[in-house]
Amino acid sequence: MTEKPGNLRSSEVTDGVERAPHRAMFRAMGYDDADLSSPMVGVANPAADITPCNVHLDDVAAAAYEGVDSAGGMPIEFGTITISDAISMGTEGMRASLISREVIADSVELVAFGERMDGLVTVGGCDKNLPGMMMAAIRTDLPSVFLYGGSIMPGEHGGREVTIQNVFEGVGAVAEGEMSEDELDDLERHACPGAGSCGGMFTANTMASVAEALGLAPLGSAGPPAEFEERYEVAERAGELALDCIENDRTPSDILDKRSFENAIALQVAIGGSTNGVLHLLALAAEAGVALDIEEFDEISRKTPKIANLQPGGERVMFDLYEQGGVPVVIRRLVDAGLFDGDAMTVTGRTIAEELEALDLPADDDIDADFVRPVSDPFHDEGAIKILTGNLAPDGAVLKVTGEDNFHHEGPARVFETEEDAMRYVQEGRIESGDVIVIRNEGPRGGPGMREMLGVTSAVVGAGHEDDVAMVTDGRFSGATRGPMIGHVAPESFAGGPIGALEDGDHVTIDIADRTLDVELSDEELQSRLESREDPEMAYQNGVLAKYGATFGSAANGAVTNPGVKRDE
Repeated sequence: MTEKPGNLRSSEVTDGVERAPHRAMFRAMGYDDADLSSPMVGVANPAADITPCNVHLDDVAAAAYEGVDSAGGMPIEFGTITISDAISMGTEGMRASLISREVIADSVELVAFGERMDGLVTVGGCDKNLPGMMMAAIRTDLPSVFLYGGSIMPGEHGGREVTIQNVFEGVGAVAEGEMSEDELDDLERHACPGAGSCGGMFTANTMASVAEALGLAPLGSAGPPAEFEERYEVAERAGELALDCIENDRTPSDILDKRSFENAIALQVAIGGSTNGVLHLLALAAEAGVALDIEEFDEISRKTPKIANLQPGGERVMFDLYEQGGVPVVIRRLVDAGLFDGDAMTVTGRTIAEELEALDLPADDDIDADFVRPVSDPFHDEGAIKILTGNLAPDGAVLKVTGEDNFHHEGPARVFETEEDAMRYVQEGRIESGDVIVIRNEGPRGGPGMREMLGVTSAVVGAGHEDDVAMVTDGRFSGATRGPMIGHVAPESFAGGPIGALEDGDHVTIDIADRTLDVELSDEELQSRLESREDPEMAYQNGVLAKYGATFGSAANGAVTNPGVKRDE
C-alpha cells in the first residue's frame, strides 16, 4: 500500500495546511513524508520488567513495527500497563489484576481514539493483557490484529518438565511435610527458564488459543514459544496483516458474530482451558454486542469432549502442543466432528476452514494420540468447563474439571471472609477431608477485583487434598488451579448473594453431574440471614480500586465496567 486513502481518520492530523503543526510533531520523531502519507497503525505494547510474560515484548513489538513499516504503513508504538498475576498472587496486590484488564482496554482505546489511528496491532503477554487488548480492538472497531508474545519453555526438575504450577503446589507440600524446603528451593530455581507466559493451558495460553478461534488472531499464531525465532516471524506478519485489514476495511465487527464465540467456547472446553476464559469471553461478547449467556458454556461443554492432555488437568504444556501443529490441529478435529463452525470469518479475510486448508499441518494420524485425542476417543466425553447453579449460585458459578466428570461432594462449610484467612487455615494443617472452604467478599465489586487464588488452591492440592476438599468463592482461580474449585459465584457476597449468608458448619453439596451447588438451608433461612447482616462497605474508598470496584458488573456477565455494554443485573 503506497497511497493513503482520504477516508482514513489519521488524515485529520496529517493532511492540509492547517495540520502543519501536527506534522512538525511527527517529524520531530523521525517520521517523513512517506510515513505521513501512509495509514497510521498503533502497536500497543505492554512490555515491562514486571513479569517474564512481558519482559521480551519490546522485541516482539519491534518485529510487528517492522512488519507495518515494510507493508507501507506508519507504525506508532505506544505503551500500556501490565500486572504480573503470578507475582501478585496471594497478596492484596492481586486485586489489581482484573482491574488491569479494564485499564489496558481503556488506555489502548484512548490512544487510538485521541491520536486518530487507522488500525492496531495489539500485543499481549500476561493473562489480562490478552482480553484487555481484544476488548480495545472491539471497542474501537479499527482494523486490528491480535499478537501473542508466546509461551515460556518448560523447566526441568528431577528429570521431569515443570511449570510455575509445580512451585505453587510445592508450597503446600512443604507445609504438609511432603517436600523439603531445599527441594522447593531447587524447584523454584528451575521452573521458569526464561521469557514467556506460563507454560500450561493456564489463562494466557487459553486466551491466546481463543484469539485464534475467535478469528482475531491468525491460525497458528499462538503456538511459537516466546524465545523462538518463529515468534518474531509471527509478529512481523501481524504488522503486515494490519495493513491488509486497513486496505480491505476489515474490522472486528466484520469478524465476530455468535459463531465466533461458540467456536471459542468449543475450543476452550476441548483443551481444558482456564475458567478465566468464561469471564473474558463474556466480556468480549458484551463489547462486541453479541448475546452470550453463561449457561451457553455449559451447553457447549456437554456436547464437546475434552481431547487435549494439557496442564493443569493433564501433563503437557503449550510447547508440546506447538510441536504437534498448534491450536489448529485441535480446531481441525472439532471442525471435522461438526463441533466448530469452519465458515466463521478470520482476521485474514478467509474463513477458518480456508485457513486450515492453507496451513501445513501434520496429518491426523501423525499426531500423538496420548496428547491430542480423536473426538471419537476423548479423554473425557464432556468438555472441562461446567456451570453450576443452585441456591448458593442463582446466577451461576464456574468449575473446570481436572478430575472425574461425575464428582460429588458433601461437607461442612468452613467460611472465611478473606483469602488470607483461608490460607492460614490450610497452612496450619487444620484442613480436614470433606471440608468445603468458602471464601467470600472477593467478587468483582466486593474484593474489589476478583482475586485469583492459586496460592490457596495449590496449598490444598499440595497438602494431599486434591479430591476430598472443595472450595467455593465469589473470587476467581488461576488457570493453573486444579481440583474441585468453584469460582465466579454469582451474585457475589457484596451484592447480596447467598454465599454471604453461609455460616461455619452449614452442609454444602456439589454435584457436577447435576450441575448443582447448594446449601442445606431453606430459602426463608437464607433470606433471613441476608436481611440480618450489615450491608458491607466498599473495601477501598479512594483511588483506582475504588473507581473500578464501584463500576464492575456481575461475573455472570463478564465483570465489565464499560457502561455502554453492561447488562441489567
